[in-house]
This record gives sequence, C-alpha cells and structure tokens, in this order.
Amino acid sequence: MPSAGILIIGNEILSGKVVDTNSPFLCRELRSLGVDVERICVIPDDIDLIADETRAMSEAYDFVFTSGGVGPTHDDLTMEGIAKAFSRSVELSESIAERLRRAVKDGEPNVSQLKMAMIPKGAQLVDAHDLWFPVVVLENVHILPGIPELFQKKFESIRERFRGVPFVLKRVYVTRSESDIADSLHQLLGEYPNLMLGSYPRMGESSYRVLLTLESREPDYLKRALDSLLDRLPADFIHKVE
Repeated sequence: MPSAGILIIGNEILSGKVVDTNSPFLCRELRSLGVDVERICVIPDDIDLIADETRAMSEAYDFVFTSGGVGPTHDDLTMEGIAKAFSRSVELSESIAERLRRAVKDGEPNVSQLKMAMIPKGAQLVDAHDLWFPVVVLENVHILPGIPELFQKKFESIRERFRGVPFVLKRVYVTRSESDIADSLHQLLGEYPNLMLGSYPRMGESSYRVLLTLESREPDYLKRALDSLLDRLPADFIHKVE
C-alpha cells in the first residue's frame, strides 16, 4: 500500500499570512486513490531545510509532494533545495524556456521569468498540456506550485499515476457522547483489528454528538464491521448511517 509525505514550503504559511489549503486537498485526493499520507511538514523558504526534509521524506515514503516556492521571486527556493537533496545541480530546461517564450506575449522572457525554467538536473517533466508549465519530478518527489488553483489543476493532471486500492468509508452519526460508546468501540476493534475507526465529537450539532468513521480497503470486511457496530449500539444511539 503506497505511502506519501507532503512538504509545504513557504514563510507565508508559517507566519499566518496565508492559510494552507493544499495539504487538506491532497490528503483527500490521495486517500480516494488508496495512498496513505503519513506526514505533513511545513517549513520556511530555506534551501538547507528544503533539502533535509525532501531527502528524509523521499527515503521514508513512496511518493513525496511539495507545494510552493517555484515562482520567479527571490524567496522561491524549492528547486534549488530539492536539487541539493539529491546532490544535483540546477540547470535551464530548454523545454520549459520554450513554453515560456510562447506564453510571454511581448518578446523574450526576462531573467525572473526564466528562473521558473531552472530545474534539478535529470528531473522528469510530466506534461498534461493543461497549463503552460509541466509537473517537475525528481526521483519520487513531485514538485507542485503553491497557488491553490494551480496546485489542484496540476495534481489532477497526474492523479492517475498514484491510483492504488482505495478506501471505502462509512459514517455513523451517534446521538450520545463518546464515553457512552467507548466500550463498544474497543470491542469492535478487538473483533476487527484492521478496521480504521475514527471518533469525532461534534459541538453545536442538534441531531448528533459524535461522528464515527469506519474505513477499510475491503468492502466486505467494512460491511461486517459496520453491522457489528450497529448491533452493539442501541437503536436510539444512531441518528443516521452514510
């Protein structure tokens, strides 16, 4: 079962100037594809930190996704950091430079724009012809832009590369508190140890107090676990099942 790490890069995230929406989006997408996200890390625009975290994630997980730091300004250091992680140099991609020339309406790209064509040596370009720039991939690291609209569009263009066996999810809305159902949940996990069971109290909901999530890659296993849970709980404990 493939695993993934997500590396969010940007001083603006750590300062609170910008809220990260890319990692929640990617977690949902990868989970639907059957990929387990095991770590999310947020770091500043620092070449050494980018290199260290990229190297560690690349060794630990099947896939690594980075967000941010690939623009034309002084603080866009992701390409240099990822190149350093794998002891590579950074070089001009003539393919990306040519795309830039076609995208620029008033002549040759300037120095700042050409910075976006500088990538780690030996990196692969994955092009879906959706935007002028491709996804840059080095080893198992997929380098994505930080702007949420672009991040989502570029991931959607490559998402089928990561398809595994997806999780099946059931939600149970419970009208009692966690303390009223804790023993039943422990018993359920004793019977179904491979079940992924989540319990989330909800404040301010008038119709239920706890949301339970049951997940498995095996639909039959999940169905048996769900039936067992519903048998354990009194009928008036259940608001609805989805």
